[in-house]
Amino acid sequence: MSFTAVPLTLYPDMFPGPLGHSIAGRALESGTWHCAPVQIRDFATDKHRTVDDTPAGGGAGMVLKADVLGAAIDHAVAAHTELPILAMTPRGTPITQARVRQLSAGPGVIILCGRFEGFDERIFDARPIEEVSMGDIILSGGEMGALLLLDACIRLLPGVMGAASSGDDESFENGLLEYPHYTRPVNWEGRTIPEVLRSGDHAKIAAWRKQQAEDHTRLRRPDLWERHEGARARPASGARRKEKDQRT
Repeated sequence: MSFTAVPLTLYPDMFPGPLGHSIAGRALESGTWHCAPVQIRDFATDKHRTVDDTPAGGGAGMVLKADVLGAAIDHAVAAHTELPILAMTPRGTPITQARVRQLSAGPGVIILCGRFEGFDERIFDARPIEEVSMGDIILSGGEMGALLLLDACIRLLPGVMGAASSGDDESFENGLLEYPHYTRPVNWEGRTIPEVLRSGDHAKIAAWRKQQAEDHTRLRRPDLWERHEGARARPASGARRKEKDQRT
């Protein structure tokens, strides 16, 4: 069974967009996943196909109408009864790699993409929608966030990355940032690949990579480090000393 992506959007031509290229594009061609965007405007009932209106109580901008959104969502759910519904919104719960893995293990996702000032709040009371955010930034619409989320899911589908272990050591998979990578040439502008990576000693290499992942996480993302199970075992200052030693 393939993964089905159903973006609800005013701009369906944005999909698959960049997901039609590289590994996601090859997976799309092979049928590993399908993209079925829905034009929200098709569910407007007036002759002008109006999808938005002025905010109740006044204020700048326009708000997507609940009746139009509800009809679009109901259409998507009728065609894809097993898919969860997500809405891209800055006030949503920040997406995590763990949630991405859950979604990629399922049959797909319906993603509601906002525009203007956002959604009529009643849509969240009337439909089972999970509000998610791709970070503390504001975009001009939910489509770019949806593309990011779909890319994160698609790359985890069986066979998309090739080797099943390709993504195991990447940032956030184990609660840590990823360790640094190097490749040839060994010497470049006076900078040399760390000796341990050229040693051929796999145990030492694994230990070095683990240490680097912990140090980088502690230094650059203390919020992640505090949540990591090994955070209490070592002082935060150790990473800074080690980082300084490596640069000098």
